[in-house]
Amino acid sequence: MCVGGPALIYYVTPTEEQLFLKYNPELQKRSLERRKEKQEDFDNFVTRLKEYSKSDKPVWAVWEQEAEQQRKLGIQKELDRRREAAAEAEARKVEMRSSLR
Repeated sequence: MCVGGPALIYYVTPTEEQLFLKYNPELQKRSLERRKEKQEDFDNFVTRLKEYSKSDKPVWAVWEQEAEQQRKLGIQKELDRRREAAAEAEARKVEMRSSLR
């Protein structure tokens, strides 16, 4: 008789439910609270992958292009925010100077 192999691994590996029940109550509560968020993230990930797979390019190339576009968009938003903050600060300075006179 031979002991080992995939059958043994399958037998000794606990299921997700068994692992969940071994969590302390605080971890169980946190896990249940984040379950919906994690599911939504996964669904968004799969949706994006499906969109990327429709392209003629490899999925990773389209993914990198999307990441680059998001990075540029984030940089532009930050620059706009800083410009607005600087303009507001300048307006306050002018208002303060005019109120002192």
